[in-house]
Amino acid sequence: MIHVFVSGCYDILHAGHLQFFREARALGDHLTVSFASSEVLWRHKQRRSSLPDDHKRALLEGLKMVDAVVVGRGMEEGLDFKDDFLQLRPEILAVTEDDKYTPLKKSLCAEVGARYVVLPKTPPQFSPVSTTQIVRFIRAPEAAPLRVDFAGGWLDVPRYARDGAYVVNCAISPLVSLRDWPYERNAGLGGSGAWAMLNGQDGIASELGLGVGWQDPAIVAETGLCVWRSGPRPSLEIKLEGAFLRGRMALYWTGRPHATPDLANNRRDYEAIARASVVAREAVWRGDLALLAEAVRQSYAVQRAEGMQPLPGIEAPGRTPRPLAAKYCGGGFGGYAVYLFADPAERDVACTAGGFRPIEPYVKLG
Repeated sequence: MIHVFVSGCYDILHAGHLQFFREARALGDHLTVSFASSEVLWRHKQRRSSLPDDHKRALLEGLKMVDAVVVGRGMEEGLDFKDDFLQLRPEILAVTEDDKYTPLKKSLCAEVGARYVVLPKTPPQFSPVSTTQIVRFIRAPEAAPLRVDFAGGWLDVPRYARDGAYVVNCAISPLVSLRDWPYERNAGLGGSGAWAMLNGQDGIASELGLGVGWQDPAIVAETGLCVWRSGPRPSLEIKLEGAFLRGRMALYWTGRPHATPDLANNRRDYEAIARASVVAREAVWRGDLALLAEAVRQSYAVQRAEGMQPLPGIEAPGRTPRPLAAKYCGGGFGGYAVYLFADPAERDVACTAGGFRPIEPYVKLG
């Protein structure tokens, strides 16, 4: 009889583990699976076990391709199963191609004359998933806000970051979820960052991987009215509830979707963007709506200089009620625009007249 031995954390069993067990079992006549105890996980992975050890053992023992289960309790990293391995003296130790402890395991095999077998990568029978991805999905929120940005957009893109400049934005409600998305898509409201978070992904890495900045997932996760320091990674300076914005914000849909990554390499006036961000930062610290509107007007001037179309009610005189300021959200050239109004009554009149929808600042308490 050929005994095969495999080891791992197996903290959250998934289909990839089952495929590995089947392929390992096919190497011989008997398969022993060793999993790291809760103490070992805590010591080497700095995380709690998903299940008590006796429950995890029962699950593994219930798999038809598994003949025996042992619990690795040794504290030597990568060899928590050493004592059981030396006692059982299997003929084969099977591992995956990405095993990190090859030298240690080969040396252990030499002590008992076992073969060290690396199972080649075979086409997965299911979409690959890791324990880390599963944990992130479990922890993912059921709903998330989107965001509007007032000034400093593009200064969150690492290659455009500037010392002494800021990104000023605000999380908004209504919220979105995987089943309910009450906004247009590709709209400049940070939807890609929110979508990544709702699916249990690392929103920051996801956005930076697209070649754009971190502000969307940063504000979606943080919530509130925030001032961030420009830089390669999120650095929060101040977060407020944004009470002075309540009843004073609305969105206008331009009727044209946009894609921020397609705009990342456009020429723009980063000096003017940085100046507007400093004004917006001061407005947040003061809780000054008029000063924030000035920062938004400065940001909009940069957008118009890039060739974006004029927004309704901003450059045409005589509109009633007349907004304090407006700008395209995100990269612009379409998508939503955020409007600021002097008081809730004016905002509500604009929304009743059509074309605008009210939004409110959103902050997650606790």
